[in-house]
Amino acid sequence: MSLNVTALHDIHTGLGATMTDFAGWSMPLRYASDRAEHAAVRERAGMFDLSHMGQIRVEGPDAGRLLDYALVSTPSTMPIGRARYSLMVNVNGGIIDDLIVYRTDDIDFLIIANGANRLRVGDELTARSEGMKVAIQDKTTARALIAVQGPASLDIVSSVIDDADRAAFVELGYYRHGLFTLRGIPVHIARTGYTGERGYEIMSDANVAVDLWRILSEAGETSGVIPCGLAARDSLRLEAGMPLYGHELTEDLTPAEAGQGRVVKLDHDFVGSAALRGRGEPATALYGLAGEGRRAARAGATVSIDGNDVGRITSGILSPTLGYPIALALLTPGLEIGQVVTANVRGKEQSMTIVQLPFYSSTH
Repeated sequence: MSLNVTALHDIHTGLGATMTDFAGWSMPLRYASDRAEHAAVRERAGMFDLSHMGQIRVEGPDAGRLLDYALVSTPSTMPIGRARYSLMVNVNGGIIDDLIVYRTDDIDFLIIANGANRLRVGDELTARSEGMKVAIQDKTTARALIAVQGPASLDIVSSVIDDADRAAFVELGYYRHGLFTLRGIPVHIARTGYTGERGYEIMSDANVAVDLWRILSEAGETSGVIPCGLAARDSLRLEAGMPLYGHELTEDLTPAEAGQGRVVKLDHDFVGSAALRGRGEPATALYGLAGEGRRAARAGATVSIDGNDVGRITSGILSPTLGYPIALALLTPGLEIGQVVTANVRGKEQSMTIVQLPFYSSTH
């Protein structure tokens, strides 16, 4: 079966990117060096094509009511111009997807869903909207999403925002979004990010994506911006302690078991709320682990204390920024910061210490 391609596919192949099948899309894994791309985002700026992410419009008089019922939070209470991280769960409380909801006006919302889950999210929204006055449209294939992430991102993007919009763009706060014009091109820009750095997600019609990529690339030349692939995006999000669907989040886990219980608002009824209210204490909790040396504990590695199994690693790398192994793990609740555990790293025992998340925090 042929893979979906984004509007920027020819740009990536022209730059010599290593392409990979990601959620049915042909996406750049890296262009040259994972470490160089990671470092560019931490020190200067990097550009990502995230057009595989689902862009789903929910519009109509009952849009807010639908999202309150379909998600674990209450998007109907969001002011226009705000964004909110949320979850969709099944009737048993298992996580279907984590997503971001943007409120664009009184009756219009945009959902950015994971590329692997966008069809499921769209189907669930449709099923949960029965009897409501709402239109649900998956706009993914007609849209593009370019992320500019890193300390220089504000300077780069503001330099190409049209004069009339520049002041409003510069004042755009975290988890805020709005409509702007970039060199005459209408765009929707959000400041949400997935790297732990200041950054912007620029959404547009797919037919102007190549122009936007080139404009942003040229604007970032003096800042040292480079294109970045999915490998760097994964190492960046892990340093920032952010969960990834399929690793820290799965349909077998409830939000509380995946360390995301704070997102759930049980003050309203939604699909899965009855199951979550009836749950006892979670069987797992999400922890950050830090080790020594150069050997990284990978996903699936078992974790023990005094020979007793207490859980498993869900994501692990040798941190490019910090220089030592870090990992996220789902372990027995009640463990403490500073406690030492043992991870099975390719058949060898390795000590790791429970640390406060995130591993890395930007000063920008």
